[in-house]
Amino acid sequence: MSTATATKAPAPAPVTTVPAGEGRIGLRANLRHIGALVRRNALQIKQDPESMFDAVLMPIIFTLLFVYVFGGAISGKGNQDAYVNYVIPGLMAMMGMNIAMAVGTGVNDDFKKGVMDRFRSMPIARSSVLIAKIVVEVGRMMVATTILLAMGFLLGLEIKTSVFELFAAIGLSMVFGASLMWIFILLGLTMKTAQAVQGVAMLVLMPLQFGSSIFAPPTTMPGWLESFTDYNPLSNLADAARGLINGGPVAHSVWMTLGWAALITVVTAPLAVAKFRKKT
Repeated sequence: MSTATATKAPAPAPVTTVPAGEGRIGLRANLRHIGALVRRNALQIKQDPESMFDAVLMPIIFTLLFVYVFGGAISGKGNQDAYVNYVIPGLMAMMGMNIAMAVGTGVNDDFKKGVMDRFRSMPIARSSVLIAKIVVEVGRMMVATTILLAMGFLLGLEIKTSVFELFAAIGLSMVFGASLMWIFILLGLTMKTAQAVQGVAMLVLMPLQFGSSIFAPPTTMPGWLESFTDYNPLSNLADAARGLINGGPVAHSVWMTLGWAALITVVTAPLAVAKFRKKT
């Protein structure tokens, strides 16, 4: 009898599944995803108008508070009007930083609610989720800056250059504010709770805001603090906005602000996207 030789069938090749959203996504599709997410975030604001309270009320309160508290001390009692042209451009820098802080707490809260997990299961680029959030927050920043300038005009703000320079100052504030959002998004993805994000953010915000030229000329400060203000990016932004609105040399401050914005974005944006992809 002949013995039949059994031939084993080759084992099937293992099926490799690519996680949703990890494949290569074209620019057009990416922009479409960002647009859809921007619309979703904007509708959230429409359904919850209270989320705009900080963007609407903060510029009003800050303008009145700092003009009538610091104005008399710096420009002399009764001369607060002269201080308006100094502090309003500085507050444009402060608005961006405070709005940016809210992004970190919002991202952290979205993860707690499971919203981000749902986004990560969809076939979209990871960066589109974060970019859409930044686009919406830049819109909120624009609202806050518009109200800030309106308050400034009511209190006597004068544009001593032109409308073009005013728009340039606003645009510069938007660019720098958007770069700061990547820092706070990274904080929101790293810290365990929204309260922790807010606490760490305040530790960063306070020295940068008050150790700058936003509220007072650095020449009135001690030597060591004056040196710190020279390297403080908020001082560069405040000086650039002040020069664009009031006149004077602006090239150095503008380029320093753009350089800081580019450096912050290049360093923190990839870290934030990578953290978003791996966060459990």
